[in-house]
Amino acid sequence: MVNNSHILTAAEMRMAEQSLIDAGVSVEQLMRIAGQGAAQHIWRIYCGLPTIVICGPGNNGGDGYVIAQWLLEKGVDVTVAASSNPQTEAARGAKSMWEGPTIGLDEAQPTQIFVDCLFGTGLSRSITRKLWDQFLRLAVAADKRVAVDLPSGVDADNGRPLNDIPPYDVTIALGAYKPAHDLCPAKNFVGDLLGVDIGIDCVSSVRVLDRPVIAAPRKSDHKYTRGLVCVLAGQMPGAARLTAKSAQMSGAGYVKIITNHAAPCADDSIVSQHYADLNQLASILEDSRISIVVVGPGLGRDQHAQKILEVALAAQKPLLLDADALVILGQGAISRVVQHTHDVMLTPHQGEFEKIYSGPDGSKIDRTKFLSEQMSATLVYKGADTVIGSDRGDVSVARQSSTWLSTAGTGDILAGVVAARYAATGNSYLSAQQAQWLHTRAARLAGASFSPEMLIDNLPKVIEECLV
Repeated sequence: MVNNSHILTAAEMRMAEQSLIDAGVSVEQLMRIAGQGAAQHIWRIYCGLPTIVICGPGNNGGDGYVIAQWLLEKGVDVTVAASSNPQTEAARGAKSMWEGPTIGLDEAQPTQIFVDCLFGTGLSRSITRKLWDQFLRLAVAADKRVAVDLPSGVDADNGRPLNDIPPYDVTIALGAYKPAHDLCPAKNFVGDLLGVDIGIDCVSSVRVLDRPVIAAPRKSDHKYTRGLVCVLAGQMPGAARLTAKSAQMSGAGYVKIITNHAAPCADDSIVSQHYADLNQLASILEDSRISIVVVGPGLGRDQHAQKILEVALAAQKPLLLDADALVILGQGAISRVVQHTHDVMLTPHQGEFEKIYSGPDGSKIDRTKFLSEQMSATLVYKGADTVIGSDRGDVSVARQSSTWLSTAGTGDILAGVVAARYAATGNSYLSAQQAQWLHTRAARLAGASFSPEMLIDNLPKVIEECLV
């Protein structure tokens, strides 16, 4: 496996490799380490089945020749199909060590295992139709497909396909993870992600989200020291109830729903505090014991909802803004958030993100980082490839996901988990990281086709997995 959880762009990867070269490690040595490491993964997984390795003209192709030679020496029936002659000195050296046959893609016949070493992280434009058709002919006919470093035809930095990419069973990252390993749509094609450590000692502001470490309450704790979470209800109080219940089940000491509706909360342990008018709401939010205020789930977008949001923004309390609150703010979100004197967290899905974003184009990582820094806030940009940005430019990318989370109510639950973890830690970025991991893990425990309530029921179990 690669030696840490840092994610490097193509340019950062070149710099990291150059640092090794400057320290005395040759390109040929790096190629040998990478290729042999990848070959060992292929050998262990596929037990010597007949293999074709597709080699391109660059160093990714050179890795392919190393892979093929290592497998050949293990007795594997392996063929190299090359798109052209190697164009780099290291790749030419790797080919010179290859003792098996090399044929053109148009001559090659499909085999059980297809290993893609056509193009690596440097690709920035689509592959020509003629070459790609030959590549696809061999890829789709294979029983299993392995991408070395990245699937060919993918932009390493943003995960966008440059060609019509087939799905892979395994992708073997070389040296470090790349954005495309974890960003959609490329994430949908990489299959199981493995890695090879080639000795890179890299530091990046972008990292894979790790399993959190959570401390149990201290013996001296009580409901207020563990945190009071207030959820502002709106037109759809059911959403606020989901947020409140998930906050309660994620470690908050005390949870309140603040509402002007007569209907009480279904759970007796969650207090429903009623207000008659907006002045009374503002007075309620002056309570010094409040750890965080959540506004947005089920809020609505009418004039009254806008006024509730204004009261929340005016309150001198940490805020979590979600759903309708983000839509109401729209393009004015940055100016309103930066004026707030306490921590702010935002949890948009893609549609809500587009409502509040007006920055430069780029990958999901780039856009998250830009907006969180502009707002001086923590941003959880939700989706199958959730990205979390801090006000200081740090970014976490969630590798694990569950397609069953694509159902109404699960976003309301995430808001509650973030709020509860903030109430416990007082750290907005840390709480967002913890909450995202817990939310996804709870979904995996809930199994297939779960209800939001079933998701909430699994939150205490996943917190217990993280206790120290």
